[in-house]
Amino acid sequence: MGADARDAGPGLFPPTRWTLIRSARASPEARRAALESLLGTYWRPLYVYMRRQGLDAEAARDAVQELLLRLLEHGFLERLDPGKGRLRGYLLTAARNHLSHRHERESAARRGGGVAALPLDFELAERIASQDARGPDEAFEREWASSVMERALERLRAEYEGGERKGPFALVLQFFRPGEPPSYRDAARAHGMSLPQLKTFLHRARVRYRELVREEVADTVDAPEEAEAELAELLRVLKR
Repeated sequence: MGADARDAGPGLFPPTRWTLIRSARASPEARRAALESLLGTYWRPLYVYMRRQGLDAEAARDAVQELLLRLLEHGFLERLDPGKGRLRGYLLTAARNHLSHRHERESAARRGGGVAALPLDFELAERIASQDARGPDEAFEREWASSVMERALERLRAEYEGGERKGPFALVLQFFRPGEPPSYRDAARAHGMSLPQLKTFLHRARVRYRELVREEVADTVDAPEEAEAELAELLRVLKR
């Protein structure tokens, strides 16, 4: 499905990361926009992967920034083909290749071929990486899945705070965040709802949240039908 179809109307998916990546070939400005989007969306799983591969925090920061710049500046965009793989797989392969040739690149950087640093906040990513005892590939996939869920939840927050959806988002968070939620009876009393009203409110929030998660997943594959398999895989990763 192309970008025009995804923009066609309600219920269809917004432009995907693949659409953004293709557009980055048009101009330097488009390349920069694609870079910023990729950085904001995908750098944390890559950082966790680098740390689980044994790099210390400083080296992992440098490696992630260098990798993301190189993806957009060294022909990576032209090689991407959404019909031959998922964006998650492309980036994990790129990270493996990047580390396998890191010594040569470090030598080139010392000779003056380095790249400019990018402003990223690594504090949260470092906490995740230091607490995760999984292997590099599994840690990457779990952080990717967690990031998908997190972005969907932030979009849901924006809908409540922007008035598109009615009710207190703080109540949604009580039941959607990790940890033990309150009892339905206590939550209903605290927010001035009857039990049926609370259950209806949470049901609608869950339905919309699932829709947003699916859109986030579909944003990284080439066709909507591929989103179901990708979503199932990410949910499986989160349950490990």
